[in-house]
Amino acid sequence: MPSTCCSTNAVTSAEPTVTRFHTCLNVSNLPKAIHFYRTFLGCDPAKERRDYAKFESMQPPLVLSLIPGRPAPGGPLNHFGLRVPDAATLVEMQRRLESSGIHTKREEGVECCYARQTKFWVTDPDEVLWEIYLVEEDIDEPGDDLPPTAAETAAGKPKPARTHVVWPHYLVQPIPARIEHGDNSVDEVVLEGSANLAAAAAQLPALLADAFRALRPGAEVRLHGLTGDAPLTEALPALPGPAAMVETVPSHREFVKYLADAGFIQLRLETLSAKAHFTVGGVGLREILISGRKPGHRTATTSHTAIYLGPLAEVTDDLGHTFRRGEPVALNVHDWQTLSQSAVADNFLLL
Repeated sequence: MPSTCCSTNAVTSAEPTVTRFHTCLNVSNLPKAIHFYRTFLGCDPAKERRDYAKFESMQPPLVLSLIPGRPAPGGPLNHFGLRVPDAATLVEMQRRLESSGIHTKREEGVECCYARQTKFWVTDPDEVLWEIYLVEEDIDEPGDDLPPTAAETAAGKPKPARTHVVWPHYLVQPIPARIEHGDNSVDEVVLEGSANLAAAAAQLPALLADAFRALRPGAEVRLHGLTGDAPLTEALPALPGPAAMVETVPSHREFVKYLADAGFIQLRLETLSAKAHFTVGGVGLREILISGRKPGHRTATTSHTAIYLGPLAEVTDDLGHTFRRGEPVALNVHDWQTLSQSAVADNFLLL
C-alpha cells in the first residue's frame, strides 16, 4: 500500500514557488472516487495506479491523494471546503457536477463563520462532505448555518427552515430608541403608521437607520400610512375612524426621502390609493405603502452586463447606474443580482 505517497511535495517543476493544499483520503471504491474527483476538480489524475491515484489541480491549488481498500464513510472528518473567488466559478463548478449526475445542495446568503456566504455542498462516494463557497461580506455575528449531514446532501433533503424574523412598529406605540435585535439579524421591518406620529419628523430617520442596521442584507422595510399629495399648509383636523390617531401627514416625497436617506434601495410604491380618502386645505390624503431593501456587499469587479430594452429612453437605479436604451452597462455581481430580482427585470437583457 503506497501510503507514503501521501507526503508527496505539492510543488511541481512547472510552478516551483506555488504551495497547494494537500490531503489524502481513504476510499472504498477507487474507480468511483476517481470519477467523482475528475468531475469535481475538472482535471484528470496526475498519477493513476491500480491501488492509488493523485490529482494535482491548478485551480483550485490542491494536491489530493486517494488510497483504496479501507472503508471511509466520512470518518472523523467534518468537511473540506474550497473558497472560490467569484460567482462565475461557483456556478461553473456546480454546473459541471450536476451535469455529470452528481447531486449538489445550494444555499444563498447564509451566515456562517462570521461571514455571509453563497455556497453549495456535495459529497464524494465515501460521504466526504465538501463545501464550495463564495464570501459575500464579513459580518459581526457567528451565524447559525450548520453543515448538512452527508446523507442529507446526497439525498437532496432540505435543512429545516430558519425562523423568519419580523420586527413591527405601530402608530399607537412610541418610537423606540433601538430595535432589540442584533446587527444583520432581521428579515423584515414593518412600520404601520409610524410616519404619521407627531414625533416622526424628528425620530423616524433614527428608527430607519437602526432598521438598516438590524436588517439582513437584501431584507425589506415596509412603511405604511397616510400621505398627502403635497405638504399640508394648515393644521390637520380630527379625522374620522381609525385615522383619528393620525397626528401628521407627510407628502409622497417625504416618504421616499425617509427611506432613501437611510440607505435603502429598490424603493417601490406598492400602494398609492387612486382616490383620496380625505381632503385638507385642497390637499388629498391617500393610503401609501412604500418598500425598500437593504443592499449587500458590492464588489468593485464588474463581471456582469445589463442592457436596458425600453420603453423609456433611459432610467437610473438607486445605486447610481444610468441605463440608456440598447446600451450595455457593466455591473458588479451584487448590482446585477439586485436588478435581476427586481420588479423591472423583464425590461433588461441580463448577461
